[in-house]
Order: sequence, then C-alpha cells, then structure tokens
Amino acid sequence: MDPVSVVMLGLAGMFVLILLHVPLGVAMGLAGVVGFGVLGGFAPALTLLASETSSNFSSLDLATIPLFIMMGGFASAAGLSEDLYRMAYALLGHRRGGLAMATIGGCAGFGAVCGSSIATTATFGKVALPSMLERGYAPGFAAGTVAAGGTLGILVPPSVIMVIYAVLAEQLIITLYVAAILPSVLAIALHLLAIHLHVSRHPADAPPGERLPWIERWREVRRSWAVLLLIGIVLGGISFGVFTATEGAAVGAALAFLFALLRRALDTRSFWNTLTDVASTTGMIYVIIIGASLFGYFVAISHAPEAMIAAISQSGLSIAVVLLLLMLMYLVLGAVFDEVAAMVITLPFVLPLIKSWGFDPVWWGIINVVIVELGMIIPPIGMNVFVIHGQAPAIALGAIYRGVTPYIISNLLRLAILLSFPAICLWLPAYLKG
Repeated sequence: MDPVSVVMLGLAGMFVLILLHVPLGVAMGLAGVVGFGVLGGFAPALTLLASETSSNFSSLDLATIPLFIMMGGFASAAGLSEDLYRMAYALLGHRRGGLAMATIGGCAGFGAVCGSSIATTATFGKVALPSMLERGYAPGFAAGTVAAGGTLGILVPPSVIMVIYAVLAEQLIITLYVAAILPSVLAIALHLLAIHLHVSRHPADAPPGERLPWIERWREVRRSWAVLLLIGIVLGGISFGVFTATEGAAVGAALAFLFALLRRALDTRSFWNTLTDVASTTGMIYVIIIGASLFGYFVAISHAPEAMIAAISQSGLSIAVVLLLLMLMYLVLGAVFDEVAAMVITLPFVLPLIKSWGFDPVWWGIINVVIVELGMIIPPIGMNVFVIHGQAPAIALGAIYRGVTPYIISNLLRLAILLSFPAICLWLPAYLKG
C-alpha cells in the first residue's frame, strides 16, 4: 500500500479512537506503532515503543514539566495569586474597568508561576470573579475577563505547553521562553486596550472602584514581595542564563514550597493533594508526548510531509494564503478537539512545511501557543469558558461568550501582528545570544 494512504488510514483510526474517548496519547501511540509496523516492520515498531518511552522518561527537558506544575501548586496554596490580585487592584482598581485590568495583570503574573491556562482560570475564578460581581460588574463581562486572562497562563513564561512544543520540535526551551516575553507584553497591552474600549462603550459593565492613597498602594506592593521575588528569580534567571529551564523550575518549586511553609498554608492533606495533582497531570502529559513522538516517527518514514509540501508548491497558492488556511484549520480543530491535541497531532505535518518556507520553528511555536489561547475561549467549546461557567453556573454560557468577545478580537489582532512581524518573537532571543 502507498505510504501516504497508510498515513491517512492511521489518522482516521486515531480520530476514531479519540472519538471513542481513548486518551489522546494512547490513541496517537497506537496509530504510530501500528502504522510504523505496517511500513517498517512490527519488530522495529515495538523496539521504538520501548526506546521512546525510556528516552522521554529520562529526558531532563521533560523534567521541567512536573517541577513547574509543582511550583504552581505550592504558589497557589501559599496564596500568591491573592497577593498579585490585591496589588493589581490597588494600582488600577480606581479606573473604570480597573478591576478587570487588575484581573488581567494578576492572571499574567500568576501565569509566570503556574504555566497552566486552566489552573490560572480556576484560581482567578475564585479570587477575582466574586470581587468583580460584588462591585457591580456585568456578570458576563466579569466571567469573560477571567476566562481570557487565564489564557495568559500558557503564554507568559514558564509555560508547560511550550515545553511540549520544544521537545517535539527539538528546540531549546529557554529560547522559546525568551521569545514569548515580548508577545506576552503585547497580549497584556491588547487585553487592557480591549477593556478600555469596551467600558468606554458600555460604562455600566464596569464601574470604577475606590481610589486608594499612594501609601496604601505601596503597602500592597510590599505585601506582594514573595510572588515578585519568585517571578524575578525564575524568569530572570532563565532569561539571562543564570540557570537552565529545568534548574529554574527546581528553584521555583523549592521557593514556592518555602513560601507555603512560612505562611503556614500547607498541612498534610494539602501537601499530598498538591503532589497527587502534580503526578496525575505529569502522567497525562508524558503519555501525550510519548504518543506524539511515536506518531511523528510513523509520519516521518511515510514521507507524507514531503508529499504535502510538493502538493502545496504545485498548487500555486501563496504562503500567506496557506498560512491563513492553517490558522482556520487550527480554529476548526480547536472546536472539535482539545487545543493541545490539535497542536501535537498536526505538528509532524505542519512543522516541515513551515521549515521548508524558511520560517523559524521558534516563531511558529509562539504562533501555536497563541492559536491554543484562542481555542480556549472561542465558541463553541472554549475550555476556559466552561471552567468559569462550572464555577459560576448562575452566569449563562451565552453571557460569558459575549463577555469574552472583546478578548477574542484582541487575540485575533495579536495573531495578525505576530504573523506579520516575526521579529517580535525572534529579536530578544537573538539579542541575548549576541
């Protein structure tokens, strides 16, 4: 059988398994092993299964994942998210929409110690949403702000999904983290602009809060010293090469644990709950990465990516048109599958295409993360929207989707800017290397 036809059958079988609720990593791994076996023999396929599992479990790069998840768990237990939110509210809360701006700022800061979109959304759903509702914010806009702010958890370094991309695309984690800094600043700025424009048109959705005297504002800044120190040490240390991403994750996890102990926020139950969450999340991610690696080998030996590149070259479509079609494809896949699934399934096909055009894989990694962010708030699924709806079921799902619309527009604008100007992602890594 033609190798490309085998890949098509493998993809079809994998999608059937996913629709039957087989875990993503297992479905990709089965498709990869069976497909590799058909094309190259089942003895080498089983050998590959053993070697890939062993190499991934011994990878120092992947050790970053449980450490950053642990850092986020201990930071949350220590109440660092509340510190960030109080500081942001003290500085911005007196403006119209200031509480929403504080939520965006708090989510961005917590993303730097968490690395997870869903965890950031769930945390600020408890911290920020009740505060906004008490101060008269429109429920849909308040919930939409938390859902959109939560997406920053996977863009602001450190980010778990960037580690997954770096491992699968064979890129340096630290390079991706540095490349994400300016896009993160752009994301925050565009979200704040979206809030300003929305409340200018709908002032009743976000009444201004109390203006605190400067002495109170600085008091809140001083009270947030622990989380500011944690962000500065981890992000600054990684960006300036003081330590590797794995070492930075270990330092961050140790510091977050120390802060939780000093604040007496950990008892035996919460300690073991945190470790259990870390273990279950890490296990799920490792299975996805192993499955994606096996599927990637299957696709590679089939030469399907080369056939796809040749077909696109012969089609006469411009690179801009193909990029637009890829963006639409990701948004459609994000409406059907989990956004991380959309990334890891398509990467063996799309990354060779991107490289064939001479684009930097680091830039494409940031674009992938931005697409994942969009998928987490865009209808008809939007994982973050469902997370916040689960915490506040009294707020109608339709109202949350309307509330998140300004941020969808903000994300689309950011995506267009990053596609048009790759230097926003690539300048800082090149500058620090030079």
